[in-house]
Amino acid sequence: MPIQKRNIFTRFLIWRYKHISNKTFVHILSVIVGFLAGLAAVTLKNTTYFIEAFLEQGIIFSNNQLYFILPVIGLFLVFLYVKFVLKKPLEHAVSSILFTLSKRKGLIKPIQIYTPLITAPLTVGFGGSVGLLGPAVASGAAISSNLGKLFHINAKTRSLLIACASAGAIASIFQSPIAAIIFAVEVFSLDLTMLSLLPLLLASISGVLTSYFFLGNEVLFNFTITDKFEIKDTFFFVLLGVGTAFASIYFTKMYFSILTFFKRFKSPKYKLLVGGITIGIMLYFIPPLYGEGFGLINNLLEGDHLKALGKTPFDQYTSNIWVVIALLFGITIFKAIAMTTTIAAGGSGGIFIPTMVMGSALGNVVAKVINNSGLGLVVSESNFTLIGMAGLIAGVLHAPLTAIFLIAEITGGYELFVPLMITSSISYLITKNAIDHSIYTKELAQQGALITHNKDQTVLTLMHLDDVIEQNFKTVTSTMTLGEMLHKSVSKSTRNIFPVIDEEDRLVGIILLDDIREIMFDSSLYDTTEVGSIMHSAPEYIFYEKDTMQEVMKKFQDSGAWNLPVIKDGKYHGFISKSKLLTAYRRKLINFTK
Repeated sequence: MPIQKRNIFTRFLIWRYKHISNKTFVHILSVIVGFLAGLAAVTLKNTTYFIEAFLEQGIIFSNNQLYFILPVIGLFLVFLYVKFVLKKPLEHAVSSILFTLSKRKGLIKPIQIYTPLITAPLTVGFGGSVGLLGPAVASGAAISSNLGKLFHINAKTRSLLIACASAGAIASIFQSPIAAIIFAVEVFSLDLTMLSLLPLLLASISGVLTSYFFLGNEVLFNFTITDKFEIKDTFFFVLLGVGTAFASIYFTKMYFSILTFFKRFKSPKYKLLVGGITIGIMLYFIPPLYGEGFGLINNLLEGDHLKALGKTPFDQYTSNIWVVIALLFGITIFKAIAMTTTIAAGGSGGIFIPTMVMGSALGNVVAKVINNSGLGLVVSESNFTLIGMAGLIAGVLHAPLTAIFLIAEITGGYELFVPLMITSSISYLITKNAIDHSIYTKELAQQGALITHNKDQTVLTLMHLDDVIEQNFKTVTSTMTLGEMLHKSVSKSTRNIFPVIDEEDRLVGIILLDDIREIMFDSSLYDTTEVGSIMHSAPEYIFYEKDTMQEVMKKFQDSGAWNLPVIKDGKYHGFISKSKLLTAYRRKLINFTK
């Protein structure tokens, strides 16, 4: 920033501190963040749809053979961007944001503002079977993070603004401001207080107004509910809840299995080639897997399953309803595979919308099976399509409230609130019992980097080892004599503990002042007693690379020690004292809750 502009900006900051309270300024920033996140979402949607429309001009649907090559082209373009511009692997949008909140104080690099706006349209527009919501949230989060940094906002408020960005992006994409707020609370584990609720509300309103301004009243699902909830259908909604729960478990396990499989390929080129061809084959046989899949959902809601399935090699058999059911169930099975393959092969996209597509197909399948069972039963296929989406969102994302309000808002389907609650709650409870963490949070939980609604655990997650490690200890070697230790270390130290290291700085033991108190004034032992003969092992060790703050606390509790050594890269790195750890915890707790 030029000196003149920097001076003007500095004067603005001074004026702001004098005339605008922090609370009011956060509210202003939340509106700005909601607008910019909504603008990013609109840009993302329009860019993707432009690419899809360009490719559809007599290319895709007239010649299914091109399904084999289009995903490869899209992934290759993303690969070029990542290699020559980004120069680091793409990160999963929501998971990387959660990690940033817990371990990077909400700081996101500016390049992440426009990276999703480039890579996601290339991925989805060329047939990648992923969604745009995750990239929209990622871009919005990067905007809010850098805006907070520009205005010298503290880490806690910066985290709130990132949640506001997610609310703005979701409100813009789905035009569902209430669900956007709930998503931010459920996924980002915010406390639902007025301090957080009002900024989220302002950002959500700003995001949805941005969408209305640029896109008008265009809605994702042009559907009006005509079949209301009937009590006789309760059992079937319970059944759908169980079905979506098992589908959610399948979705999650398949996601991590495919990611693990692709990790075997060391070269990104092999991932690209294998993934692109695999996606192409699936698109050839199941065209609705192309892109996000909103067309499938809308066609199922309208009751046109043949249009939803598109042109497939099985067209001559689709007059048989059971073939249609099988093909729709195939979408349920292969959407998870196509989505994860796209991400694992190097593509950019989210999992939220593919979850909705998978749920809509499964809900429609369940309804068709009931209606064609020959038992004289009749249920609304469109309603089951909607509620199936809610069941998958609740199960896969572990976000039942988001599922209920999102489906209700985007379809105007508040008449279905009861079945939405039944299916979503059952799906969530079964899935949560089988899988502790969602796709967003599993790896973060394993790293000890997951923020939850549990304040104690969240505070520990937000703490960093580097903040509590002390290194002002005088080291000694095992070959030192007692006299050398007293002269070189004890007399010059303010601490009562001395780490014993070898030639390669590896910790071989420790000596407490209490260990030598009875002999330290016996000069006859100064030359005959070596440190190695009086040292002993530490009661426990803290490993810098793998121990979380929760594990550090547990080691102090189990060992009863007041100081524990830290090992980094196999070498002695310092000590953590219980008193400093508890002081840091108390300070972080005060800052987090005030």
